[in-house]
Amino acid sequence: MNNLAQLDRSFLALSHPARREIVARLSLGPATVGEATRGLALSKPAVSKHVKVLEETGLVSRAVEGRTHRLRLVPAPMDAAAGWIERQRAVWESKFDAVERHLEAGG
Repeated sequence: MNNLAQLDRSFLALSHPARREIVARLSLGPATVGEATRGLALSKPAVSKHVKVLEETGLVSRAVEGRTHRLRLVPAPMDAAAGWIERQRAVWESKFDAVERHLEAGG
């Protein structure tokens, strides 16, 4: 998969609040599916769907230990998304700085 496709998939995976909450919980360390989704108002099929999206994107990996499914955050796809966001921020800061200099010079 190319970098742009991975970036699109990462943003899609992070576009849902439940998936962002799962990622936030996993940022504290590995957890079972139950621990990572506890308190979310989701049915078991919805939990499965959201975890599957995160796995397919590569943001989360799953290890099966008997009947326990343990999830772990995989930060690399988020690093790519964070890098893209940082590059966009730098571009816009540069543009705002140019406007500010223009206005200070008497515009």
